[in-house]
Amino acid sequence: MRRHGPFFMPALLLLALVLAGCIPRPLDRHNVPRHTPPVPSSALIRQCTSDLNRLGAKYKVLPDYRGQNGCSAINSVLLASAGASITNLRATQCPLARSFAAWVRGPLQQAARDFYGMPVVRVETMGSYACRQVRGVASTNMSEHAYANAIDVGGFVLANGRRITVLAGWSAGNKDAQFLRELRKSACKRFQTVLTPDYNAAHRDHFHFDLGRGPYCR
Repeated sequence: MRRHGPFFMPALLLLALVLAGCIPRPLDRHNVPRHTPPVPSSALIRQCTSDLNRLGAKYKVLPDYRGQNGCSAINSVLLASAGASITNLRATQCPLARSFAAWVRGPLQQAARDFYGMPVVRVETMGSYACRQVRGVASTNMSEHAYANAIDVGGFVLANGRRITVLAGWSAGNKDAQFLRELRKSACKRFQTVLTPDYNAAHRDHFHFDLGRGPYCR
């Protein structure tokens, strides 16, 4: 009679439980139900704008907005600069704007000086609020952009006018590629989700930062 090792039966039991659905399989991050969008909070806005002021950011507080399909821009601001001009942003939840402003003023500028010996004077974003679903993956979930809780960044302009883009620089194999990877590293310490060209083709030309589900850094 063939004898099985001491772990044979537990392994069979575990397999049976998985097949029976008793042990949940890992969920794709894009198919995890989203948290309820934030509620208007004057206290949150007061604290957040106070923090933005300390960062030297230029911004405008926006009225709360609720659109179709559950899309919203609650407790949001329009961020224009934070030690560098910031282009193309729309409504952005203030906590995300605060984290982004701190990243621009701190780690981004430090990396620019380390790699190029000069600061970034313009951050070129590809927007923030957009009422749409997640792109590039099989998911019916709404994107964090639909809640003004995500920012896409496509490039940076140095003080000498040189432009560094995610599309051209990420796979260049030079200093620009190293600079962009340093930015990913620092961003992953400040945002819940950071997506780069390493994630999928839909992100080949930009970084995606959000404060939604996470932590996830790719």
